[in-house]
Amino acid sequence: MTAELYWLTLTALATVLMAFPYVLERIIRVGFGSAAGYSADGSSGGFEQASEKPAAWAARAYRAHRNAVEGLAVFAVLVLVAHVTKTGGDIVPLAAKTYFFARLAHYLVYVAGIPVLRTVAFFVALSSIFAIGYAILTSAAV
Repeated sequence: MTAELYWLTLTALATVLMAFPYVLERIIRVGFGSAAGYSADGSSGGFEQASEKPAAWAARAYRAHRNAVEGLAVFAVLVLVAHVTKTGGDIVPLAAKTYFFARLAHYLVYVAGIPVLRTVAFFVALSSIFAIGYAILTSAAV
């Protein structure tokens, strides 16, 4: 396994794990049946439709997880393109590793409610995505 695929795998697994804290908070707050069920109008028991508001940290964890999923889609595509086309050189593994740690930091500081560090971590992760894309485009023969 290449380094970039290793970091992509860790990022995907970390993103899945980011859902557990807010899901557990929801189960503890309203009970498993309400958290897992559907209301009479067919909507889920999710945070958007919740009659009982989640704890502030859990709401931030939910938003941080959604943000991580959105970023993972672009990150995964670029890492896989770099891998399949064997382009990007040494930049791709370094950027993939940086992306992983930036997303982890983003999640943790978002849940903790630290706005400035959250923004810095987000832009480090975003810069990693741009670095991978740039590395692919500049090393690819068109």
